[in-house]
Amino acid sequence: MKTKTIAVFGKGGVGKTTISAIMLNILAERCDGSILAIDADPSYGLAFAMGFGVKKTVDDIRKDIIKSIKKGIRRDKEDTLRMLDYEVFDALTQGTKIAFLAIGRPEDEGCYCKVNYLLKDIIADLAGNFDIVLIDGEAGVEQINRRVMKTVDSLVLVSDTSAKGINVVETIRHVAHDNRAVDYQKIGLVINRARSEEEAERIHRNTSLDLLGWMPDDDLIREYDFEGRPLTDLPPSSTTRQMVIGVLEKLGF
Repeated sequence: MKTKTIAVFGKGGVGKTTISAIMLNILAERCDGSILAIDADPSYGLAFAMGFGVKKTVDDIRKDIIKSIKKGIRRDKEDTLRMLDYEVFDALTQGTKIAFLAIGRPEDEGCYCKVNYLLKDIIADLAGNFDIVLIDGEAGVEQINRRVMKTVDSLVLVSDTSAKGINVVETIRHVAHDNRAVDYQKIGLVINRARSEEEAERIHRNTSLDLLGWMPDDDLIREYDFEGRPLTDLPPSSTTRQMVIGVLEKLGF
């Protein structure tokens, strides 16, 4: 069975991590297969929202390799690949139905392109062992190509009702489509914190994206954030949760 991949992007603070966490919870309830959650945002927001701990990130692994190279420790490609493969697997946090992997902060010392390419290949191979992969990404879609994988099935762009948020998702669409930064089958917009369906539709008319759905400004979500409770505890009656179910159904889940 082919792995189905969802990547969620948007400007910081628009609620993409909240939507990603709720998506994962619903997918775990509704789908029989295995799920991999990849947190590609350096803030580890998805880990917190899902109640996962982060023991090691992919960039921690990368930096350890670079340190060993600088110390003069040389390995052939096969040895390096085996070690990286083991380290990435060890960095996985395994839940009941969801495995979690954090990418970490962007690389900040040198290129070491060979290490970067090997890590990306290993992540792609790892993802192929799961039925569903969901990536909570940074604002820049090119980061997902450079650090995680180039091909996804569904690209979900999240914005709040601000002009800045809409401008960011339009820029991401342009980079993904015109610059071929990411190959995708479906792309669409989710508008978060809208006051009404009419407001969401009015904002949507100013974009070039199909509307997958909209979410209200949810007091229950705010309460969970304030109390530090994982969004996996949201009740089935949650309005935002019901809206996310509609988005997933439009994506074919």
